[in-house]
Parts: sequence; C-alpha cells; structure tokens
Amino acid sequence: MIDVQDLPIAGDVLDAAGRLSTAAVVTPLLNSPDLDARLGGRVWIKAENLQRTGAFKFRGAFNCLSRLDPRRFPGGVVAYSTGNHGQAIATVARMLGLQATIVMPIDAPAVKVAKARQQGARVELYDRRTQSREDIATAIAGQSAAAIIPPGDNRYVVAGQGTAALEALRQAGGPIDTILVPCGGGGLTAGTCLAVEAAGSPAVVQPVEPADFDDTRRSLLAQARVTNAAVDGSICDSLLARLPAELPFAVHRHRVGPGLTATDHEVLVAMRVAFEEFRVVLEPGGAVALAAALANPETLRGRTTLIITSGGNVDADVFTRAFLHVDDRKAA
Repeated sequence: MIDVQDLPIAGDVLDAAGRLSTAAVVTPLLNSPDLDARLGGRVWIKAENLQRTGAFKFRGAFNCLSRLDPRRFPGGVVAYSTGNHGQAIATVARMLGLQATIVMPIDAPAVKVAKARQQGARVELYDRRTQSREDIATAIAGQSAAAIIPPGDNRYVVAGQGTAALEALRQAGGPIDTILVPCGGGGLTAGTCLAVEAAGSPAVVQPVEPADFDDTRRSLLAQARVTNAAVDGSICDSLLARLPAELPFAVHRHRVGPGLTATDHEVLVAMRVAFEEFRVVLEPGGAVALAAALANPETLRGRTTLIITSGGNVDADVFTRAFLHVDDRKAA
C-alpha cells in the first residue's frame, strides 16, 4: 500500500528539473505543417527519443540515483525493466560510479540488452511468462545490499519523468489543450500530470496504450487496478506492463482524461510518419501516442496537442517493418 507521503507532488517535478538541468538533453519540440493539416489542429511532438539513452527514462533514473547514498547501498542498484529503464539505470549508475544489475525479459529487444551491458551493468534475463521480475530483483538486492529502483513505484523516478512535459510546455510558448502520453506502468503519465499542475496548464493528459494491453484505461474506468490477460503479443515491448504501477495510478487516477489505444499496424504507420516528417526513429512503444492521434484525427481537430514520443530504441528488423507493406491510409 502506497503511503500518501510517498506520492510525488508538482513541486518534485520542479525540483527534478533543476537537478537535471546540467545532465539531461533539452529535447526538441517538433512541428510539421503537413501533420497539422492531416490532423486538423496544431500538433507538437516532444522528441524524447533523442534523450540520453534514447528514451525519457534517463530523466527519472538520474533524478533518483543522484540522490542515493552509496554508503547505505554498497551493492549499488537493481532495476527490472523491459529495456529503456534498465538502460537508463545502467548509464546513470556508470556516471555516478555505482554497480548496476538489470533484470530484463528474455525476449527484450537485443539492442536494449546490448546497451545495458555496454554501460557495464550485469543483465539477468528472465521469462516473463513464468517468472516474477520483482521477486528476482528482491533476491538480488537482498544478497548484495543494493537499492531496488522500480520503473514506476518511486517518487523521484516519476518526478524526473515529468520534466519532459514540463520542458515541452515551456517550449510551446502557448496553451496546450491535450497531451497524449505513451503508457505502460504509468510513470510518464503520472509525471506529466504533475508537470501540468506545476506549469499551471489547463491541458488534459490522456494515456495511450497498445490495443489489448490497456490496463490503465480499464483501471481508470473501474477505479481500481486491473490486469492484462497477456504479458506479450504486441510489438510495443516497452509498454507491456501486467497492470498499472501502484504509485503512478494513485497520482493520475483523478487527474487524467480518457485513455486511448493503438494497434500494432497503427504504430507501424506512426513510426513511418515520424521518420518521413521529422527524420526521427521511434520504437513501437515510443510511437503509440502519435499512432492514436493519426488513427483518431477527429479528437485533435481544432485543438493544440502535445504528443510525447518517448523512445527510439528499436531493432532494425522491427523498424524496417514500418516501411514494408504498411499502408498509412488505413490509419488516416
């Protein structure tokens, strides 16, 4: 059970922004007149795929690990992750001289596993169908006196993730009506809600999930956390949480607008559109919010929308699929 004192607040995002000011990349806010015309409104793309480690996760990792007292945790840190959180923890741990162990699913994209190892982390692979990543991380931490850094259930991780939206709201220089956010465990969605509050913005935050993995959307309707029926089966590997993380759900359950979903086909279309319009590379999970926008243009018409493209760590064979036999008219 999350204690109310453990919940991040808007001020935590402002504090995280100051801590990250000399560590994180100020990622660009992109706009395309052609995309505006296609969707019938003003559309801003916050390109977090260009963040350090190729995803927004660097923000939360640095905000959290930079506060860690290494004397309390001589074994360093342990993180469980489908990839991007693990890469970020491995990178920041190396920056700060900490040991890192990353628990990753055996079917994680090879590029994500390789990058974590390149940063000097030890990678423990597990079968997401039969094993619990939380149990594995707990056992490792107990043996080595390491701190467990979850991807969502950590106040400083969530606050750090929120700095992406805070930065974008400042860059936009004008009011934003809607923010579409890729959502797995919910850390980025929760951080974005707090950023909106910190900025005094009227924007409505909408989580976007892969079709058939919409545990956050269904949990919001039920006002209680519900699980997905499956743990795999979508190309959006970075968003395949079993259920919303407890802390993020407590933050955003009364703050967010209706959840949206996107199919794998729609995601591939979005990856192609992002490359053609902006020459940026998105991973499937990082493209899901743009995919929902392209598939549902009526929801953006006449509005100003901020879309967070959260990551770009994609294997070449998956990225290639976006350009082979994908007809974007089906998602228009």
